[in-house]
Amino acid sequence: MIDEILSLGFDHVELSHGIKLSLLPGIMRAVKAGKVQVAGVHNFFPARLTKWGILQTAGLFTADLLQVRSKAIELTKSLLNRAQHWGPDISCCIWERWNPLAKRTDTARLQNLARQGMVGTESFADAKGEFVRRRNRLAPVYLERAREALRQLLPQAGQFGVKLGIEGRSHYEQVPSEDEMNLLMKEFGDNPFIGYWHDFGHIQRKHNLLILNHEQFLRRMSSHLIGGHVNDVKWPARDHQVPLLGGVVPLERLLPFFSAWSSARMGALQPCFLRRYPCGAQIVDGKISADAGLTIL
Repeated sequence: MIDEILSLGFDHVELSHGIKLSLLPGIMRAVKAGKVQVAGVHNFFPARLTKWGILQTAGLFTADLLQVRSKAIELTKSLLNRAQHWGPDISCCIWERWNPLAKRTDTARLQNLARQGMVGTESFADAKGEFVRRRNRLAPVYLERAREALRQLLPQAGQFGVKLGIEGRSHYEQVPSEDEMNLLMKEFGDNPFIGYWHDFGHIQRKHNLLILNHEQFLRRMSSHLIGGHVNDVKWPARDHQVPLLGGVVPLERLLPFFSAWSSARMGALQPCFLRRYPCGAQIVDGKISADAGLTIL
């Protein structure tokens, strides 16, 4: 896999949460041999399989059950411990959906209305407004759990020199929302081992549903940027598309926000590729890298 990535011209990788544990030894041999450098890892890496060969769902930081939240912290601390040995200045991209609201279908309903051409109509506005009000009523307890997770993780991140990147989410049900992300950055942003990780596809999906303005939000978060996942979106919510091939993400306006901070990382995306053409790229101090979780079709 690493040899295929190198053949595409990349010399850095982000280790994806979808990589099987069986691939890790080969990746580490390539790193130790100096063939490739690790720029970042995506929680929870590597993917764990059950005895039936099914990908195991990692714990959620904001779950209702304490043991689930504790497991998420345990797995993340283990990842931070391993990541310190994979190279200098590594970032760990973290966060996940918030558990109770993940079972709802509010975002899916708005997406269906968008496909019917109803964005901007009174029916769409009513559905979105009711969704936002209900979410805001439920949010405080889950946001506090998110804060507690960061309080537990940041000391170890600092000890190992690994930055925590809180990733922007694709569904409004998930934590953190954009307003909550801003709150977390204000509360924890002075810590050099935390920052915002921008996913172009995730945020564009919410832009398409009039939940936010993509460019305005990225400008607001630009001082906290430590990296990003570069992909495109086909209207309204088909994510992880190859950039610059007909999607709706205005990359020409958004990418300049990263140029102001040379250490910002722009990561490759999920395994979603045209034949031998990767979905995205990662730029680390001007060097291009790829997601080691990629699959070449």
